[in-house]
Amino acid sequence: MSWILIIVIGVVGMLVQWKLKSVFAKYSKVLSPGGLTGAQIAQKMLNDNGIYDVNVTSIQGQLTDHYNPAKKTVNLSEEVYRMNSVAAAAVAAHECGHAVQHKVGYAPLKLRSALVPAVNISSKLSMIVIIIGLFIINIFPALFWVGIAMFAMVFLFSLITLPVEFNASRRALAWLQSSNSLGEAELSQAKEALRWAASTYVVAALSSLASLLYYISLGNRR
Repeated sequence: MSWILIIVIGVVGMLVQWKLKSVFAKYSKVLSPGGLTGAQIAQKMLNDNGIYDVNVTSIQGQLTDHYNPAKKTVNLSEEVYRMNSVAAAAVAAHECGHAVQHKVGYAPLKLRSALVPAVNISSKLSMIVIIIGLFIINIFPALFWVGIAMFAMVFLFSLITLPVEFNASRRALAWLQSSNSLGEAELSQAKEALRWAASTYVVAALSSLASLLYYISLGNRR
């Protein structure tokens, strides 16, 4: 049954990604009332929160926006960086929400950042260890369960990511409203865009959980 769940979640994930791109394309055409670009929105939110040691940069790609706590950079995709739109404002403010989390020492962000080195290794090697472990599970079962533990680390990371992302969106929407960067109508549109963005992280966490349960069931059958 676990593999059926994986397929269902995979299909849902594709639908969510399609909806996310559709929503962002829609609100990329809606101009924000303040006339500020995503880069200007980001800089203003950082300044309003007393953050002056974080740089706002432009990077290639679509929906590649992210905050790098190690380098202290808010990295905005080219479209978000230069455009004056509701979608750009929502994304820029969301990424700055992570910078605010970093400044105030938001615990889930600190925990997620601490897990990054281990998760990078686990995400690359867990599948290899699990597959090899399955072949020799009757001889050396511990190797398979080491692989499971590594994949569980990936799932834990995706789980911790959820409060980090939801909290960043709440901070973004609160600032967009208090700073009068968006009107009520545009704020509702930004909320919808961020809600669909957050949905991708929920799907990712569910996908990791379904895969973890599937691998565990394989090991138990062996």
